[in-house]
This record gives sequence, C-alpha cells and structure tokens, in this order.
Amino acid sequence: MRVTAAARKRSVRNRAYAGRYAAGRRDGWRDGWRDGYWMGLCERTVRAAEAPLPVRDVHVMYVSTGKGFPYSPIDEAIAGSLEQLVTRLTVVERKEEAPSAAAAVRPDAVLFLDGLHVPPDIPDRIRELGIRTVIWFTDDPYYTDITASLALHYDDVFTLEANCVEFYRAAGCQRVWHLPLGFYPGHFRPQNAPAGVRCDIAFVGSGYWNRVAFFDQLLPYLKGRDLRIIGYWWERLRDYRQFASRIEGRWMTPQETALVYGGAKIVINMHREPDDGTFNSNSVGLGAVSPNPRTFEIAACASLQLTDVRSELAAYYVPGREIETYASPEELAAKIDHYLVHEDERRAIALNGLYRTMRDHSYARRLDAMLGALFG
Repeated sequence: MRVTAAARKRSVRNRAYAGRYAAGRRDGWRDGWRDGYWMGLCERTVRAAEAPLPVRDVHVMYVSTGKGFPYSPIDEAIAGSLEQLVTRLTVVERKEEAPSAAAAVRPDAVLFLDGLHVPPDIPDRIRELGIRTVIWFTDDPYYTDITASLALHYDDVFTLEANCVEFYRAAGCQRVWHLPLGFYPGHFRPQNAPAGVRCDIAFVGSGYWNRVAFFDQLLPYLKGRDLRIIGYWWERLRDYRQFASRIEGRWMTPQETALVYGGAKIVINMHREPDDGTFNSNSVGLGAVSPNPRTFEIAACASLQLTDVRSELAAYYVPGREIETYASPEELAAKIDHYLVHEDERRAIALNGLYRTMRDHSYARRLDAMLGALFG
C-alpha cells in the first residue's frame, strides 16, 4: 500500500506529540511529587511550631495608621493578631476619632502604630481621660528627628530598633521597650507558587543607594542566572539597561510578595542604611542593629534567605542553620552558586528558618510580649 507524503507527515507529528506527551507526563509526575512532598514538609513544620497564646482579660483600642498601602496590610496584621489575644478589641480607622472613641468605650490602653502623622494633641487628649497611650515606632532609626519629640506624648514607647531604647529614655520617656516587627501568617506562609513566578534568585525592595551600589558589583556575577528584582528606583543601576528585563518597578501586596518569595529558591535580603541622606531624618546618626521585618516574612515562606548581617540577627536566627548571611558581593555570589546546586542543604536551612519563624516571630508573639509588658 502506498503511503502518501501527507500521511507520513501526520505519522511524524503523531510520534512527536506522543513523545512530548510522555515527557510531559513524566516531568509532571516528577515535579508534582517533588512539590507535594516539599509542601507536606512545610505544613508539618508549621504545625510543629504552633502553640497557643494566652488571652488577656483586657480591652485594647487599636488606631489604624490611616496611611494606606503599604501600611494597610500591617494594620490588618496588628488588628487580626490582637483579636486572638484580648477579650475585647476596638479598632478605630480614623486617628481624628480616637479621643472621642476612647472616651466612649474606655479601653485599658490605646495603641498607635508608626505615629509619624498623628498630631500630638490626639494622644494628649486620650491621656487626659486617664487612659493609657502606647506607640510602636516601626521605622526607627530612620526618622528619629521626628519621633524623639512625638514619643513624649505617649505613656509607653515600643521601638523595633534596639539602638533606640536608650535614645528615647535620654529624651525623657520613662517606659521604653525594644519590640521588633514580625510576620502575619495570614499574609506570609509556604505556598506552591505557580510556574510563572518561579525563579532561582529574587530580591524585593526599593533601590536605596546602598543597595544600588552593592548590586552594581553583584550583577556581573549573576548574568546567566534566573533573577528577579522587584521595587522602585532600580533605574539608578549602572547597567540598568542590560538587566531591565529582569526588573519590575512596582509595589506588591503581601500576598503577591509571598508568592515571589515562595517561588524563589533563594531570596536576598539587604537592609536599608540609616545614614542615607536622601530618605532619612536621622541627624544624630543612630546606627541600626535590629533586623528588618522582611527578614521574618521571607523565612515564613520557606525560602532560603541570604541576608546582610546586623549585629542583633543572631538573637533571632542561627546563621548557617536557620538563615544564611553574606558580607560582600563576592561572598553572596559564591553562596548563591553553592546553594543552587546543593538543594538538600538549601531546603534544610529553609525549613529550620520556617520553624523558628512560626514559633517565635509572628505578630501575635510580638503583641503577646507587648501585652505582657503593659499588663503583666
């Protein structure tokens, strides 16, 4: 029987299709098993770290920052966490309404976050009612020129930066505590990220000058790597045009950020410098030793985190076991190369970091410590 050219072409196409189908089925089974096993490990780790927190018989009023994004997710995290910890929570969305709301419901304490845009007469009026006022400064030490005077209008001052405790005491504040930020499990946790957001290396954050200078030295080592940078101001890079296709200048929601973290094998963390004259109000030159909130958010997504070192970091994670560090572009590039080919090591550190984060560094844990300081 004569086989036509068209039939031969159909036969070739069918064999090619069958080959692709078989390869896709094989690869899909392999990848699905691998990803499912990893997510199972992550879920087991999260459950092992869970522990109940006490519920205190107190009434707390939380005054939202009212600053919108990117503060609105933190407002959500604080309110959602406090709800688990106190018998009564009142949330006030507009700071201007806080004094009248406090007069109406008489809470045991009124908590403000950030406070940079809260007129001092608002906490003053609440204090005149005999109600305790609390501020949690979230951007120390970058705006200490402003917060030094604001802090005096509150009964209790909490700061995420350990270096600022003595600073506020010297300014005249009587009750000051160090309390770092954390992560909110409603936003950050391990996820099976879709293929479209997966990559080898990710960095999320604004292009402050210290970061730009560092990446100018780092990027030549990463030319052939699967890299994503997401944030504003990265057009400052010396070789921006060469890497522009890998850079996305935008803000992301916490949920979008968590997907990027979860989809990356390695996430780079780099702290902002407290002496950046463009964006800071820190004329006294206070240094920074405490980790940024991104430290906890990355670890909560079960990705290997490579971070620059702040001296207080070891109080939160064991370097080399729960987190990995670097001190130069060359060291960072070498560790990226190492962990991309040593998957078992990479995932072991990521799981250890996930456990420590879920156990110790949630906003619920932070607020439980705050309530303990306030009410015993």
